[in-house]
Amino acid sequence: MNVRSVDALDPGERAALFDRDAGVDAVRDDVRDIVDRVRTEGDVALRDLSKEIDGVDVGNIDVTDQVERASEETDDETRDAIEDAAENVRAFHERQLPGDWTENFEGRELGRRFRPLETVGVYAPGGTAAYPSSVLMGVIPAVVAGVDHVVVATPPAEELDPVTLAAIHVAGADAVYQVGGAQAISALAYGTETINAVQKIVGPGNRWVTAAKAEVRGDVEIDFIAGPSEVLVLADGTADPSHVAADLVAQAEHGETSSVAAVTDDEATAEAVASAVETHATGREREDTIRSALDNDASGVFLARSISEAVLFAEEYAPEHLSIQAEDENALLDRIPSVGSAFLGPYSPVAAGDYATGTNHVLPTNGKARVTGGLSVDTFLRSTTVQRLSRDALGDLRETVTTLADAEGLEAHAHSVDARFEDSDDETDA
Repeated sequence: MNVRSVDALDPGERAALFDRDAGVDAVRDDVRDIVDRVRTEGDVALRDLSKEIDGVDVGNIDVTDQVERASEETDDETRDAIEDAAENVRAFHERQLPGDWTENFEGRELGRRFRPLETVGVYAPGGTAAYPSSVLMGVIPAVVAGVDHVVVATPPAEELDPVTLAAIHVAGADAVYQVGGAQAISALAYGTETINAVQKIVGPGNRWVTAAKAEVRGDVEIDFIAGPSEVLVLADGTADPSHVAADLVAQAEHGETSSVAAVTDDEATAEAVASAVETHATGREREDTIRSALDNDASGVFLARSISEAVLFAEEYAPEHLSIQAEDENALLDRIPSVGSAFLGPYSPVAAGDYATGTNHVLPTNGKARVTGGLSVDTFLRSTTVQRLSRDALGDLRETVTTLADAEGLEAHAHSVDARFEDSDDETDA
């Protein structure tokens, strides 16, 4: 990777860095056709598309019966790792559960209550790599929230990944279907003979999945539109360049379109990181994928003139993952509000959060951290405000309500309040 100066970036380079997109436009028309086909033809379309796109002859779309068996057949070391990660994810998300509350405001009894959705679909990616960790991140928060029925859709295969199935079992999903891509999103949104429609679809996926989520949004709720995975490392002269480079290479491993960047105010650190990236990338099992990601326009090592310029760069980048390897990480983080998930210090690699710290790795990308956070228990809850007014409390508000209603030309609104005092008004007039 070459080192580039932040202040020397031209408008095109800045656009590539800060205006990242999910890359769905190129497949939007094809995705729309797939979504409509599944909506019209149901299971027939799912089987045909599995053959056409995935090269798999699907018999049973519902493979829930394979889940428990896969868990029992998974080796002890892997199953223990899944259970340990699941325990951490569950504990972190249980901490997020909100409580109902009611308070009296001078005769106005006001409150808020929280209730879970009934049905949720979790997409678990497949393809070039299996992602049992994404199962844990999607299913467990929904279960913790109290969702009645949580289902998982994952791409078909001649033999489904047993570790993914084991993770589905540990996470507590109620059903699993072998269907992937845009066709899975359409099936979850509209239902088929085998798959019941859900209220909300969550989980990461490729651009076909992302484009399908954009297509069905409005008919079903989704978490957010997410693009390829990304990391930004903010480092100063105290950072270990080898650690920074290892984190960049790890993120590049996700896919050819991943965005991986580091920014520092120290020239020696920048040069050392760029050199160390080459060392860490060489000989990796997915080296071709890693090198493609490293060559992305939104990837690179960037030299800032000051730590303040580096902070401004990080805030404008609004990364999915932000690693801060510098002195006083907390103070720097306080200056960067637009972050999906933050990793502070030399011993907090992003990979730890991907799998086992307990925080969720389903996060906003493409700068969407400026306006939203990652998957959480809140994703699966709906809130209701509740109010009960005494007669005196309504009387205290009467003039305020009727005055504002009259100002808006909504006379019946004012009347709905006045009607409750007609008897007492008559007595006063008498």
